[in-house]
Amino acid sequence: MTWTTALRLGRVSNLPTVWTNVLAGAVLSGAILTPLSLALLLLALSLFYMGGMYLNDAFDREFDAVAYPLRPISSGAVSARTVFTFGFLGLAMGELFLLILGYRVEGGQSWLPALAGLCLAATIVYYDANHKNSPYGPVFMGLCRMQIYLTVALAMSPTLPERVWWGAALLFAYIIGLSYIARQETLDQLTSFWPLAFLATPFTYGIQGALHNIVPALIYGGFFVWVLYAVRRLVRGSLSDIREGVSTLIAGIAFLDALLIALAGQSWLALLAVGGCLLTRLFHRIIPGT
Repeated sequence: MTWTTALRLGRVSNLPTVWTNVLAGAVLSGAILTPLSLALLLLALSLFYMGGMYLNDAFDREFDAVAYPLRPISSGAVSARTVFTFGFLGLAMGELFLLILGYRVEGGQSWLPALAGLCLAATIVYYDANHKNSPYGPVFMGLCRMQIYLTVALAMSPTLPERVWWGAALLFAYIIGLSYIARQETLDQLTSFWPLAFLATPFTYGIQGALHNIVPALIYGGFFVWVLYAVRRLVRGSLSDIREGVSTLIAGIAFLDALLIALAGQSWLALLAVGGCLLTRLFHRIIPGT
C-alpha cells in the first residue's frame, strides 16, 4: 500500500475537524488540559477516525466496486484484508493511548477514557458494517462524532457538565444533516431538503450568546455564511456542486467547534478552530474528503 493510498483511505484531509472536536470537548469540559493530555487525545481520536475510515472502505468494497470503481480497494491498489487489518489496528492503537491517558498521566480518570473509547469503537464498527443498508446510518455517524466530545470530557473529568451535553447534541444534529445530504452525493441533483433543518440547530442555539460578545458574533456570522455557501452549492443540483457543498459542510464541523468554544469564553482557541476549518478545505485540494 502506497502512502498516497493510505492517506486517501484514512480521509486525512478531514483530520483538522477531529482536532477541533478534541479542542471543543476539552474547553466544554471546563477541566485544565495539559500538553501531554492534549497530545494523547489528539493522537487517540485521530487513530479512531482513520481506523473508522479504513473500515468504511473495507465494508463498502462490494458497493464501491459498482458505484466507485476508482476507490483504492475497487481499483486493486490495496486488498480488503490489508484495509481491514489497518482499520482495526487504528482502533486498537487509539484505545491504547486512552488507556495510557487514564492510568499513566497525572489527573487521568483511570477506566473512564478507555470505556468511552470502547463505546466509540463499537459505534464506529457498527456504523461501517451497516450504514449502507440502514436508513439510520447518519444517526450512528452523528453518535460517532458526538462521542469525541464525550470521550475527551471524560478523559478530563469524572462528570459531564451540561454544556458538554449541549455541545454534543448540536454536533449530533449537524452531523445527521450533513450525513443525509452526503448520501445523495452520487445523484445528479439534491432530492431531499429536510436534512437542512438539522444544520440550522447550532444557529438557533448560539444566537443569544452571539448577541452579547463580539468574537462569538463574528464566528456565528462566519459560520452562517459558510453553511449558506454550502447550501447554495447543494441546491444548484450538479454532481460537482453537491460534492463541493458536502466537502464545505464537512469543514464546517470545525466552524461549529469554534462557535461552541467562543460561547464558552475562549476567544483565541475559537479562532484557532476556525483555522482548522480553513485547513480542512486546503487539504481537500490534495486529498478528497469524501
